[in-house]
Amino acid sequence: MSISAADVNKLRQMTGAGLMDCKKALAETGGDFEAAIDFLRKKGAKISANRADRQATEGAVIALTTEDGKKGVIIKLTCETDFVGKNEDFVAFAHEIANAALSNEPASLDDLKNISIAGGTISSRLLDEVAKIGEKIDVVNYELVKGENIVGYIHGANRLGVLVSMNQAPSAANIAAGKDVAMQIAAMNPVAVDKNDVDATTVEREMEVGREQARAEGKPEAILDKIAQGKLEKFYKDSTLLNQEFVKDGSKTVAKMLNDVSAGLTVLAFRRVQLG
Repeated sequence: MSISAADVNKLRQMTGAGLMDCKKALAETGGDFEAAIDFLRKKGAKISANRADRQATEGAVIALTTEDGKKGVIIKLTCETDFVGKNEDFVAFAHEIANAALSNEPASLDDLKNISIAGGTISSRLLDEVAKIGEKIDVVNYELVKGENIVGYIHGANRLGVLVSMNQAPSAANIAAGKDVAMQIAAMNPVAVDKNDVDATTVEREMEVGREQARAEGKPEAILDKIAQGKLEKFYKDSTLLNQEFVKDGSKTVAKMLNDVSAGLTVLAFRRVQLG
């Protein structure tokens, strides 16, 4: 029977075995994938059969920026165990992927995986690593941010990465402030930059929670919306970056800290990627 390239690639994705081995296995088993996996195993092929259902919550998060600060990327390379995630070769592979993303600016995660690096495409290298290490390994997050000044930060032995887009050109003071903001984002996990950036669904959910809390306290129906609005403002203060108390100085908001560093300095966007 004729074996399609798509079927060969599918078996390779399932097992991590070589292309020719996969083609032969499918030809020998009449295109039966389960039988083809058994065929590969019986032939002693180094495979990673049935890894798709394994949990891959460990790994490495890498945040990189260009020297001029105009561009930054975050990638998350996952694996199954902390032992592998901390391995020097694994972390180096994650950096290799991040550097490829920074140089090529792929439009999507799929495009990233099609980029060629040493030893083949990122996709094929991932399969090679699966076969070599015996764990489920994949790039599951990719973020690209461009702007006037992008500051990157990695927290906790590559467990969390942040990119911050600032509105003013890089300077020693602005970069230092960006690092502080990135650490704030890592610690406090804001939902948005400012009030106006919170999506309507979240706003309505918070309002409804506030109404129900007030109703449960026996407040009159006529003032439920007013009480809920007050609770929403508290949510903005706790959960939007510029309105949060600055963790290094609770007497200031993040917005005031930035303005004190340089008049008008603010955050335009951020990305936060974490393992787990």
